[in-house]
Amino acid sequence: MEAEVPVTFAYVGRNFAAAALDDSSTSTTSTSSTSAFSDCGSDRSGEFPTASSQDNRRRLLMACASDDSDDLIRQLVRDLDSCCLDEQKQAALEIRLLAKNKPENRVRIAQAGAIKPLVALISSSDPQVQEYGVTAILNLSLCDENKELIAASGAIKPLVRALRTGTPTAKENAACALLRLSQIEENKAAIGRSGAIPLLVSLLETGGSRGKKDASTALYSLCSAKENKVRAVQAGAMRPLVELMADLGSSMVDKAAFVVSALVGAAEARAALVDEGGIPVLVEMVEVGTQRQKEIAVVVLLQLCEDSAAYRAMVAREGAIPPLVALSQSGTNRGKQKAETLIQLLRQPRSGDAAARTSEVSV
Repeated sequence: MEAEVPVTFAYVGRNFAAAALDDSSTSTTSTSSTSAFSDCGSDRSGEFPTASSQDNRRRLLMACASDDSDDLIRQLVRDLDSCCLDEQKQAALEIRLLAKNKPENRVRIAQAGAIKPLVALISSSDPQVQEYGVTAILNLSLCDENKELIAASGAIKPLVRALRTGTPTAKENAACALLRLSQIEENKAAIGRSGAIPLLVSLLETGGSRGKKDASTALYSLCSAKENKVRAVQAGAMRPLVELMADLGSSMVDKAAFVVSALVGAAEARAALVDEGGIPVLVEMVEVGTQRQKEIAVVVLLQLCEDSAAYRAMVAREGAIPPLVALSQSGTNRGKQKAETLIQLLRQPRSGDAAARTSEVSV
């Protein structure tokens, strides 16, 4: 058998070895069919923007490089601090690719000191440099070890700025990066205070399918902090969330409903949900939605009704009891329990009896 010849490529006058290509090296993180939210994986933007097939080949090899890449990484980090914009742009692109699919590269790139200069590039006035910087930070943030270092390097405010001013891809990837950073609890409030919430609501309203998904996922994570619930309501989040829930044929119904469930613990959110016509939408979900949609709708309705006779009366008038009875008989164990509790509440809409209230309505 003919011996396999190692593949090499050149960068700034030096030769580097590249790992053999396989199908997994260019795949993105798979989405679980059973999860309402899939974690934001590595970037899904176009990898090879130039028309040159030679450049494309070199970049693909670099994306797969694993052996002997330490010298390459150090050179790229030096280029991030170059006075030449094109060198910075190229280095950020190559780092993004190296970090995209190789977890070990994410650690090595961070250890080589790439995070601070990449954070600086996020503030670049050049849209493509900004996009590459944002996307490289996103890919590095997939490594849990890097999250604290990214936040400590001052990434939150530049990422929020990119969410406001960046290209569509930069906005989506900034939302994903903020989601990753929000998985550290103390970052949630800092992200909210930096103005991210209204911008995520805007992306939820005007973004493409991926932008809406990324915005809803980030909002769900951030709104576990009470102060961010209020920010989201004040930013007008409830209107697009109700509209997304109402489109029962879309892939956003579950995601929007889970964000509503994260918000509705706040009194301001309950009032906004009712004002935006959320009750008939939730009742329809109980009637014709999937099992998961039925359950989350019942959870939200319980949160609305447990302390408000007025809301109980509105839900009952909307015709909720028949579909709730059906769910109590044929749903999952959890769905049956929630439906039965809500039926009891609706049958005594003017009662303040605490015994009739549910003690647990969390998702």
